[in-house]
Amino acid sequence: LAANSGFDVQDTILSLTDAREDSGGELAVGLDCSSGEPMIPADEGVWDNVRVKRQCLHLSTVLASQLLLVDEVMRAGKQMGKAPEPQ
Repeated sequence: LAANSGFDVQDTILSLTDAREDSGGELAVGLDCSSGEPMIPADEGVWDNVRVKRQCLHLSTVLASQLLLVDEVMRAGKQMGKAPEPQ
């Protein structure tokens, strides 16, 4: 992002790391592409990262449920073809 914005990548990473450490590691720190300075995304109204994480968590539970359902269907299909065991 820094390189695409025309800023020195190493200087930008150092300034972002310093800003993160200054906040005690509690605040997310982003890059202001127009100035090259660190910014707090929440103060600027940037919430994309939160939305992406929320969507990933939602989709991971849906995916896990679907995989379990497929596993159950495959097990049931295998058991239908087997002859009952003699007792």
